[in-house]
Amino acid sequence: MADGICVKLAVDVATVCPVAELSATEGAESRESPTVREVTWAQATDGTITEEFRVDAAAAGDRPDAVPGAEPVMEVGGDRVYQFTRDADAACACDVIERLDCPIADVHATDGTLVFTLYLPDIDRLREIVAALDDVAERVSVRYLVRSNADAGDRQDTVVVDRGALTERQSEVLRTAYRLGYFEYRGGANASQVAAALDITDSTFAEHLSKAQSRLLEEVFWATAEGTAD
Repeated sequence: MADGICVKLAVDVATVCPVAELSATEGAESRESPTVREVTWAQATDGTITEEFRVDAAAAGDRPDAVPGAEPVMEVGGDRVYQFTRDADAACACDVIERLDCPIADVHATDGTLVFTLYLPDIDRLREIVAALDDVAERVSVRYLVRSNADAGDRQDTVVVDRGALTERQSEVLRTAYRLGYFEYRGGANASQVAAALDITDSTFAEHLSKAQSRLLEEVFWATAEGTAD
């Protein structure tokens, strides 16, 4: 396997970004902000950019006007796919990444932050990208970084999990459940006891726990699939 790095960058944008703003909004029936997934973009011959993204259909229903000009194009499973057009001359973190010709594994937005997963040849290239993003960002931070080693003799099955993929509430639910022994084979707290400690209903606890576990498993199995794809 060749040398290189896989890095996840969190970008708090300084300019208006409809996708980032959507991920920071609160819905009518839920306090939890939606995650905007699978953000892609393509430049047209007239100089405009067509951007596409997916969001949970229920969350989209709570925010019908969250992205002005965005039109739903289809529904896939429980997600709704949207498209909108923007000016190519507007400063945008996505455009910075595209101009630098970086292999992009994933782009999504959560809690008002754009998150890019990139494959890069070395740390110097990462420094170049962070410097370029500084022009359009209030802050750029590294969520995780995995470096490959072509000289390593033994293959290791190491996965780095991004805890930033969880909302603050999901993290609290997981921490409390773990602290009270909910995940222990025997002797720990049951769901009702954890819910009582959190001062929420059993069904709300189950919902938060399910979403948190799904996000963590997605991190684990996405990284595993990427690492074994060669």
